[in-house]
Amino acid sequence: MTSKPVTIKQIAEILKISVSSVSRALHDHPSIGLTTRAKVKKLAGELNYDPNQTAISFQKGKTYTIGVILPELSEAFFSAAISAIEDTAYKRNYTILLAQSHDEQEKEKQLIEKMKNHRVDGLLISVAKTTSSFEHFDMLKRYNIPIVFFDRIPPIKNIHYVACNMETGSIEAVNYLLQKGHRSIGMINGPSTLAASGERKEGYIKAMIKNRLKFDPSLVVSCDLTEQDTQAALDTLLANKRRPTAIVTFNDYIYLYSIKHARNLKINIESELQFVSYANLPIINYMDYAPVASVEQFPYLQGQKAADILIDLLNAKSGSPDEVQAYYKVIVESQLVESKKKVAK
Repeated sequence: MTSKPVTIKQIAEILKISVSSVSRALHDHPSIGLTTRAKVKKLAGELNYDPNQTAISFQKGKTYTIGVILPELSEAFFSAAISAIEDTAYKRNYTILLAQSHDEQEKEKQLIEKMKNHRVDGLLISVAKTTSSFEHFDMLKRYNIPIVFFDRIPPIKNIHYVACNMETGSIEAVNYLLQKGHRSIGMINGPSTLAASGERKEGYIKAMIKNRLKFDPSLVVSCDLTEQDTQAALDTLLANKRRPTAIVTFNDYIYLYSIKHARNLKINIESELQFVSYANLPIINYMDYAPVASVEQFPYLQGQKAADILIDLLNAKSGSPDEVQAYYKVIVESQLVESKKKVAK
């Protein structure tokens, strides 16, 4: 039979001192003498005393728990981001509560409610691709629960966020393909609900105009990030009168879907069609058919910065609410990385 955990009250009774004195001694309060502190800690150790974290959290008004909601943990990008969040939280004495929206707005709303009910101190969120209304984020303000968004940022004002510069990434991608001799360059973009899709397109347009090339809207096709819709987007580009010789894809997964379809269509990936993607996932360096380059978005750094910002906000909350006036808007610069492995023939 398992014995009940030892309480502060029992320690106080054995040492014949008050419960408050035991509590202060365990927390090294200066009002308690060194001798008493030593006696309390010695007895606590002998009795295997374990602090009641629930009671401590209730007393301090904090649970030291951070909620994290992301689209898909199976994606390598988000796996790297969550590793950084865990590492940062652990170093700063926080634990995380992780959930996946599976890229569904309704699921995201439900998770927000559950996180609130679990009394998380704050939230780190990368929004779902279908999220088009944002009332569920505003609701958290009423409960004084801060949010820091990362990677996928909602198009709303007065928020804290960490994101990668997708516009400059697109400019680099297009410039790179132009330098390789391509003049008809297509883009398979993401859903219009994602701010990053707009940033990618804006960079694409700027690169074209800067190189004195006319922007052709028909060469930019959106998809919902599924394999089926990616195939449809590629078919649309290949049927274009200005059939592209190179394509920029929303991320490495869209590239994988595209390359699979292109191979089924017997397209020569080296001589007929080349790709630049985003994310620079490690797996592309082991592929027989790799993109010629990929835009690095630094997921670990994004996760680390987002977690640090949220914990700083939570620490500021313990003081005066007026201490937090400005919104953190951190932009991580992207970097075009050429593929290490030659495209297979």
